[in-house]
Amino acid sequence: MQEFLLTTPLDDASFSGGNELDVFFSGVERRAFRMARMATRVDAEAFDIVQDAMLALVRKYRDRPAAQWPALFMRILQNRILDWHRRQTRQRRRFWQALPGVDREDDFDPVADAPDPVPRDPALLIERARDMERVEAAVRALPLRQQQAFMLRIWEGLDVAQCAVAMECSEGSVKTHLFRALQSIRGHLGDSHE
Repeated sequence: MQEFLLTTPLDDASFSGGNELDVFFSGVERRAFRMARMATRVDAEAFDIVQDAMLALVRKYRDRPAAQWPALFMRILQNRILDWHRRQTRQRRRFWQALPGVDREDDFDPVADAPDPVPRDPALLIERARDMERVEAAVRALPLRQQQAFMLRIWEGLDVAQCAVAMECSEGSVKTHLFRALQSIRGHLGDSHE
């Protein structure tokens, strides 16, 4: 795993909150990296996204109360991840448009959105899974917004309101994305036990 070296103006004598930010970043950096790595699947890209989010928090919000930093940082991180995905989508479109004779439609998969016919208990399936690699694979397979809702709510422990702030959407959207994420994860983990 990447070793995090935050090079920001935290050592600046004119900034009094540096030590608190150092403590905050040391507590959140590995989870943020894991979140970005799941979203990008590229360690170097994930590292850059986390570093950029940390710098943005320092530059824009270092004077805010420390209690606000977790939600603000997660919002910045999720925005950086969304920006990365948008850039990737634009690059793929340019690539496909550059190929002669290729007619490509959007990646619509009606089976992926179909409800699971077998009801399953998510807590039981996650307990049975115990293998973190399988859980991470299931989370990586989620669409980005579902992945964000799951990571923020379940792994980070933010409440629905904080998730809504971080994801810049309504609380209802957070609940919907989380519900769908849990259904998908349940299906992914449940298939291997049947």
